[in-house]
Amino acid sequence: MTAQLAHLDRTLMALADPTRRGVVELLRQQPRRAGELADALAVTPPALSRHLRLLRKTGLVAESELEHDARVRVYRLEAAPFVELRSWLQQVEAAWGDQLEAFKAHVEGFTAPAGNAQPGPGEVRGGAGKVAGGATRRRTARPKAGRAGVGRRATVRRK
Repeated sequence: MTAQLAHLDRTLMALADPTRRGVVELLRQQPRRAGELADALAVTPPALSRHLRLLRKTGLVAESELEHDARVRVYRLEAAPFVELRSWLQQVEAAWGDQLEAFKAHVEGFTAPAGNAQPGPGEVRGGAGKVAGGATRRRTARPKAGRAGVGRRATVRRK
């Protein structure tokens, strides 16, 4: 695994938790202090501290001190991990787009020729149904498992 994919794994793991996604959502609006985040998310300060530590380790969040009070820390989002995540998602989306285009071309290659009508009700394409001379072919149907007479074949007449 490349270092870039390992970093992407850590980013996705960090964003997998709803509380950490809540922190990211709040910080997306503006930088905030830890106490503001804890109050807004209704979590205890120690629990929020653990979430913020993980977000800092993955590089999603950075902390800074206020000029006039070194005890207060303000948290803000870092753009780089989100840019990497967006780039990877665009690559995945492009691959899906290519596959869907190939599938569309494949399906469009199997369209029915203009003079060949679709089978009607009761008719089956591919040799079943009408036979030479306009007669109908008898088909045998198996009863569903679990019903009386399993193993016996019932004759069904189709038009």
